[in-house]
Formats: sequence, C-alpha cells, structure tokens
Amino acid sequence: MKIQSYFILFFLLGMVNCQKKEANIIQPNIIPKPLFQQLNNGVFELNEATSLETIQEFGNVAQFLKSYVKEQFHLKISSKKSDTKILFIKDHSIKNEEGYLLKIDKNKIEIRANSSKGAFYAVQSLIQLLPIENKSTSISIQCLEIQDAPQFAYRGMHLDVARHFFSVDFIKKQLDLMALLKMNTFHWHLTEDQGWRIEIKKYPKLQEIAAFRNETLIGHYSDEPHQFDGKKYGGFYTQKEIKEIVKYASERQITVIPEIEMPGHSQAAIAAYPELGCTGNQLEVATKWGVFEDIYCTKETTFQFLEDVIDEVVPLFPGKYIHIGGDEAPKSRWKNCAHCQKVIKKEGLKDEHELQSYFIKRMEKYINSKGKQIIGWDEILEGGLAPNATVMSWRGNVGAIEAAKQQHDVILTPNSHCYFDYYQSDNENEPLAIGGFLPLEKVYDFNPIPEELTKEEAKFVLGAQGNVWTEYMSTPEKVEYMVFPRIIALAEVVWSAKEHKNYDDFIRRLEFFNKRLDAKNVQYANHLYEVKGEFINKNEKVFYEFETITKGKDIRFTTDNSEPNSNSKMYEKPIFIEKSQTLKAAVFNKEGTKLGSIFEQKINLHKAVGAKITLNVAPHKAYNAGGTQALINGISGNNKRFGDKEWLGFSGDDVEITIEFDKPTEINSIFTRFHNGNGQWIYAPKKVLLYRDDSKYPFEIKLEKNKDLLVSVIIIGQHMKAKKIKIFIPNYGIIPEGKQGAGNKAWTFIDEIIIE
Repeated sequence: MKIQSYFILFFLLGMVNCQKKEANIIQPNIIPKPLFQQLNNGVFELNEATSLETIQEFGNVAQFLKSYVKEQFHLKISSKKSDTKILFIKDHSIKNEEGYLLKIDKNKIEIRANSSKGAFYAVQSLIQLLPIENKSTSISIQCLEIQDAPQFAYRGMHLDVARHFFSVDFIKKQLDLMALLKMNTFHWHLTEDQGWRIEIKKYPKLQEIAAFRNETLIGHYSDEPHQFDGKKYGGFYTQKEIKEIVKYASERQITVIPEIEMPGHSQAAIAAYPELGCTGNQLEVATKWGVFEDIYCTKETTFQFLEDVIDEVVPLFPGKYIHIGGDEAPKSRWKNCAHCQKVIKKEGLKDEHELQSYFIKRMEKYINSKGKQIIGWDEILEGGLAPNATVMSWRGNVGAIEAAKQQHDVILTPNSHCYFDYYQSDNENEPLAIGGFLPLEKVYDFNPIPEELTKEEAKFVLGAQGNVWTEYMSTPEKVEYMVFPRIIALAEVVWSAKEHKNYDDFIRRLEFFNKRLDAKNVQYANHLYEVKGEFINKNEKVFYEFETITKGKDIRFTTDNSEPNSNSKMYEKPIFIEKSQTLKAAVFNKEGTKLGSIFEQKINLHKAVGAKITLNVAPHKAYNAGGTQALINGISGNNKRFGDKEWLGFSGDDVEITIEFDKPTEINSIFTRFHNGNGQWIYAPKKVLLYRDDSKYPFEIKLEKNKDLLVSVIIIGQHMKAKKIKIFIPNYGIIPEGKQGAGNKAWTFIDEIIIE
C-alpha cells in the first residue's frame, strides 16, 4: 500500500509539473494571421540540447534564428545531432517564394520553404510562438502546423526623413518590426523641399546646404501667424550608412526603395544649386510645410544633374525600383519660363501637364538604362503615363484604377486608409497631427483591390503601403506612436486571406502583440481600452450607446459629470437620453482596475435631434464617418481638428441641407460651424442662405470668424416657426494663387447644426 501511495504521489507531482509547463506555452496569436493553422497535442522543448540542421541556401536564415534565441533567451542551439532538432528543408512543392510550412512536433520543428524568403517568414511566425521573456533553461512550444503564403507581393512601409531626420539605429529598429510583421518593402523618402538626406559626392552643396534648414515651423501650418523655432536643423545619410541600412534590410528580406523627388518638392536642391530652377534666384531650404512653386526647370543642366544623382543612387540600392515622386508639382514657374515654353513648342506638347509627362518619361528612360524601373505618385498619370512606370496611388483609388486599366502595375496607398500621419483617435489629448482621421478599424477594413477592376485588371495590383509623412513628427517616439498599431493592421491586410480576416479576432491577438511591443520599447498608441460612443434613434426616441473593442471588459459610466470608478453603474444597454447632459465612461477589467482613458461626451438635446435630414450631395467618403445624421445628433465636433466623425467634409460641392420636423416648430436660433483650415485646402463659405418651408426668399445670416479655432461660426438669431428649413452653403470656390492647393476647388467642413 505504501508503494502504491508513493506512485500516486509521483504521478500527481508529474501532473502538476505538466500543468505548469502547459501554462507557460504561448497560445498562437500570430500577426498577420496565417492562411492555415492547426493545433496539435503536445509541446516541443527548445533547450541547449536542441540541434539545428540546415542547407546552405537557408544558412543566413538559420543563423538569424540561432542568434535571436541566444540573444533573447541566452539559449544556445547546438550544431550536434540530438533527439530534438530544428530542420530547414527546401520544398519545391511550395510555389509561392514567400510561402512556408511550419510543423512543430514533440521532437522536431520543420521549416519548409522554396526560398530563403519563405524560410525567413516561417522563422518570424516561430518567434511569435516564443515567450516574450524566459527565465528557465528551456522553452515549451505548442505543437502545431502552419501553411502560409502572402496575398500580395508588395507589402510596404514608407518613412519621410526629409521633414524630420531619423538615426540609422531608429531605422534599423523599424526594419526589425517590419520583418516581424512580414512586411517586405521599405520606401525611403530621401529628398524634399525641407531637406536633402542622401550624400551625392559629385554635388557637395547637397550635403552642405540642401541638407540643412535655418529653422522649423512651430505648431500647425494652419496656425496664424506662423512661428518658428530659430534653430538650424538637418542631417544626411552618408553612402556608407545607406549601404549599411540596405544590407540590414536585405538580411530581413526587405527591399529598400529610395525616393528622389522630381520635378516638384525640390526646393532644397534648388537652394544648393539655383541654376536648377526656372528663375535662377537664390532660395533657402524650406522652413515650413506645404507645396512650393519653385520646381526643377526643364533645362539640360537639370537633367544632367538628375542623371548624375541617379548614377550615384543606383549602386546603393540593389532593388528593382527607384521612386521619382512626381506629385504636387505646381506649373506656375513653367508657365512663365521662356525655356520651358520653348521645350513645349519644340517637343510638340499641349501644355505644362504634358511637359511634366515629358520630364518623367525622359527620366524613366535614363533610369531604365541603368537596369531599374520607376515608381511615381499618381500625378505621373497627368499628361500621359511613362511606358514602364508603376503607379503609387495616394489620392484615393482613381489613379490605381486608371493605371491598372492601362495594364500598369499599381501600389495602393490611399490617404483615406494608409496615411499614418492622420489622427487615430477622437481624444482631445492626441498629439498634433496634420489632420484627417484614420482609426485602426478603418485601416483593417481596407481592401487593396478596387471593386471597379476586373479580375484580369486586378492582377496589376502589387499590394499596398502605409505612409508616414513627418511634418509633425520630430522624434522617434512620435513616429512610433503614429505608426503602431496601424501598421500592424495593414500588415494583416496585405498578407492574410481576405476571407479569414476578423476584426474582433485581430484585436484579441493585438492585445497580446502589444506586450511584445512593450518588451521592444515601442511607443505605440494604445486605444484598445477606449470607450466609443454612438448616438442612435430608436422608435422616435434617442439613446446613447457605449462599446469597447476588447472583450471580457466592463464599461462603467456616470451621468452627473463625476469620474467613473469601479463602483459606478455598469453599462448594459443603450442609455435613454431625455435631456442635455454629460456622459463619462471608462473600461475596467474584472478586478475593477481602470484600463484606459476616461471617455467624455457632452450631449445637447436641441430641437433638430431626431429630425429628418437630407443632403443634395453626399459627403466625401473619406470624411463621412458619422453619416448625414452627424449634423443633427446633439454632438459637436472636435474644436481643434476636422477629421472626427462629427465633421462632414465636402470636396468642391455646393451643399444644400434640408431639415424636416414632424410638426411646425418654434425656432429661436440656428448655430453651426465651418472649419477654416486653409493649409489643408479647407475654406469656410463666403455666405450661407437659409430658407423656411418652401419660401424662395432667404433669411439674412450673420457670419463670424474665430481665428483661435480656425472655424467660421454662423449665428441665426431671428425668431421664426417652420416645419422645414433649408440651408444652402455655396462652396468657397477656387483656392487663390499663393495658397496651398491653389487652382483647386476648396473643401467645406460642416459641424453640428444646433437648433434651439
């Protein structure tokens, strides 16, 4: 009996140890989500007895894994044969060069791929199965099988180092994070009006003059008057540093694409060499943001300069592409330049747009002669597309559709879904950004294949890219905050199968992935524990609804303007709104700890709330998050920016808003606001007309401008009674010369229409 007791005790201790071991296993939370994943019973024990076997082709990838385990966990993988092993195997049956098979059994890990790229991505998935930190001499890894391959060949991330300059070490850190997310292209924006960042030995003034500006704009471009810090700013990468970064990227299966802007965004270069411009006047490197009239002239000296630059750029970047920009090139200098007009006449060109096409085609021919192909922003379509050009479509999907239908390769990077310099939260305390509103869910919902394309045309879509323009990102921490976690969502968009995507599941995995970012000291934006609110109409009554994107958490709220705590009322169903009030809410875990920031919403239950509203034109799809009802839902937009869901944006349209009540209603005042951020092409209207019922005669309206908030305020203080009112808002018109967006129709942004 005593022997049997010892046996039972030994068995129970073994069970406890097994349970402890199982508890330490990282359950698969891989991002981007694999194509196929199956969990199997058991674990693989990674320890110093584990051996690694590889072929020469996968040697660098195997060494990457070996070094990672040693540096991260202080475990050495042996080269001697053992009972537990990691095998790298060439598998010709895997057709996608970036595809892989990862199979983890109790005694071995098999990594099968047809190329080093696939093997590397298998390793990245394996790394995400390892603990974030480990204090024992072994690591337990869940037995499973993964079959995986990307949906798109181009999975890119862009970084603007011209507006603000970032160190080699910071770029390497971003490349490491890109690799973990299986992103394979780094688009390096190296030249701009505000700085030239690449060493060109033949033209030393690019390093001496073009790489530095005298000072930098403080605050937002829309702030008036402009203020500057008075400090010289700049820097550049030596060719040695560039080679170092390109090599580092290559080891992580990342191709680096340099961008050398032309013909626009070239004021820094012209400041160093004035003869490159049309006027020959001495300029300074730009100290504020925007689009500048001085662009490269179409002289032979300019083309010689750019060809010399390309001659030095090409050997530094072994990839297929050179990005030549081609965007936002004002034509005013060309219109008034005798030389440019002579070229137009000589070449039989129609106008300055065709002159830009001539410029791009000429540079493309030279770049092609060097064995490279060009990528340009979608403006290169204007005047005729260069023969072998790839189009990077940023102004929505229109450029992508046009280029794909012309059988040109396309990369999608629309500002509506891929511009990570936009605000990502409604929070008042969000750091300064250029404008716009791009929350995480909208990035995740992005489909890189425009629905207007046929199946054959869709084959020209190479993939998509996230863009980071750094006008308002002066530190590495700020860049990381703006990029993460939105780049994580985009990584899943371009890798994972569309039919397997699920936002709730993504958020669950992201919550765990953020712990890895913590360990890597990434200053990401964590909005997972924010409360979101929505005004809803139901059975002729109005309610307010709370939600949070993370599961297993509680929302607690107050209606008396007090701060919510663990004893506050639990949110269970939409809150009936019967008076104007302030709601506050926060997310709590089951232990009662507040996890995120406090959400606050002031609700103004004015007379238009719940009324019927119609518009003659739909808001622009990029600025219609709240829908038409946002104009009369009792909630005003953000005072400092126009990108939240309460502001509706209209691109160049005259807007007619009709509000209908269920019965004649006493109206004492009507109040609304227009954003007036001219730096973003947004202008308040010059006048507004108000009509009562079916009257043809408008009421007189008073317009006031508030410079602090950069909005115009309409106040209508005339008492009247009406069942229907119509507000006509003419578009401002064409933006005048000398202003941002000159020659284009202005945007109109409208806030809540408050009727008392």
